[in-house]
This record gives sequence, structure tokens and C-alpha cells, in this order.
Amino acid sequence: MFSKSAQFYDAVYGFKDYEAEAEKLRELIEARVGRGSGGVLTGRSTLLDVACGTGKHLELLGQYFVAEGLDLDEELLQVARERVPGTVLHQGDMTNFDLGRRFGAVVCLFSSIGYVRTEERLRQAVACMARHVAQGGVLVVEPWFAPETWQLGRPHALLVNEPALKLCRMNVSAVDPREPAVSVLDFQYLVATPEGVEHFTERHALGLFTREQYQAAFEAAGMTVEHDAEGLMGRGLYVATANT
Repeated sequence: MFSKSAQFYDAVYGFKDYEAEAEKLRELIEARVGRGSGGVLTGRSTLLDVACGTGKHLELLGQYFVAEGLDLDEELLQVARERVPGTVLHQGDMTNFDLGRRFGAVVCLFSSIGYVRTEERLRQAVACMARHVAQGGVLVVEPWFAPETWQLGRPHALLVNEPALKLCRMNVSAVDPREPAVSVLDFQYLVATPEGVEHFTERHALGLFTREQYQAAFEAAGMTVEHDAEGLMGRGLYVATANT
């Protein structure tokens, strides 16, 4: 999925305030995770970052939690291994992984949940993550856009201007004509490095789920969920705990 752009991922998303997001997550998790729960290990809660990408959140959250990561994309995991050496990283699909243990907190950030595409796979992913949450623990999911907030036909451009990297990524927001509830981002990259200039494309397709669909997925997984409309960067946040 990120086979061509993984090496540029952190530069492309250099605008994100990962430090502030990690601090907000730390406060949120510590306020909810019971210190006597099965998620506690040597005084610190354990945490699993699902769809951890290049490990930017994982690096920061690892200062507060005994953290592990999981991602489907091997190219992104290669970057993460260099960033957080010694951290346990798993390759797996968020809809069907089984690590054989539970964590005080499980997080799925930066709208990665959208890559499940369909409501059925949304429910599978939430159920799978819920099964990895320890008693007294918390599941945090940052959603992708909802159908009513996806602006069809809107052009986008993102620029990176570093001494050894000039990059332009452009796309026009679209939907899959066969699946109107699936957003499509056909990214066009133009990249200049000391090695030369290259152009490549990547297609990313993410499901546009309603708040009701997210709510139903958490409830089907036996969880009670709260919705924070603002979240980490304006896309909202779902914070769920297991029903007792």
C-alpha cells in the first residue's frame, strides 16, 4: 500500500504534532486504565499500537507505556524498526490478528481504521482489537471521514521542501463508483532527491463510516464507547471500555 512512499512518509506528514497527540493519549489512557488491571506490567500499562506505521506515535508512547506495534505494511514496519529498535513489532491485518495476550490500552490512530473499507470488516477489526484489551483497559480509535464530511471533487496538494528532498503530492478527492461509501485517493507523487526526479502514483481506498456504524461496531464487540468530536486533529476519537 505504501510500497513506494514509505521512505517519504514522515516528511509528508511532518505537519502532524505527534508530541501533543501522544501527550493527550497518555492523559486519556491513564485516566481510564485501572492500575490493578491485567494491562499493568512492572508499574506501567502495556499498549498496542495497531496500524503503527513508521512508529512515530509508538516512539513517544513508549516513554509512558510498555508498547508494541502492529502493521500490515512491511515497508512501513522497516522504517519503524529503525526508529524504535528493541520494540516488539508485529506484521498483521487489523481484522484478524491474534497476539495471544491482552494490553492495558489498544490504539488505532491517524484514521487507519478506514482501510478496512467495509462495515463488515470494521466490525471484525473492532472485535479483534477488543479481544486484545485487558480487563479495565481501553480501546482508542481515530476515525476517517464520515460520508457527510467527505468533500467530493476537492483538489489537494501537499508540499515538502527540505534541502535533500522536494516533494509534491496531489490528488482530487473521489469515491469508488462501485462502492460510494468508499473514498478514493489517487495520490500523484513528484519527488526530487540527489539521485534524481521520479513520479509515481499510489491508490488508497478508505471506508466512509457513519458515527452510528462505529457505535454499532463497538457495541457488537461488547464495549461501551464515548465519542470525542474533536479528537487529536479534528477527526474525532472513539474511546471504548469493555462491558463488565
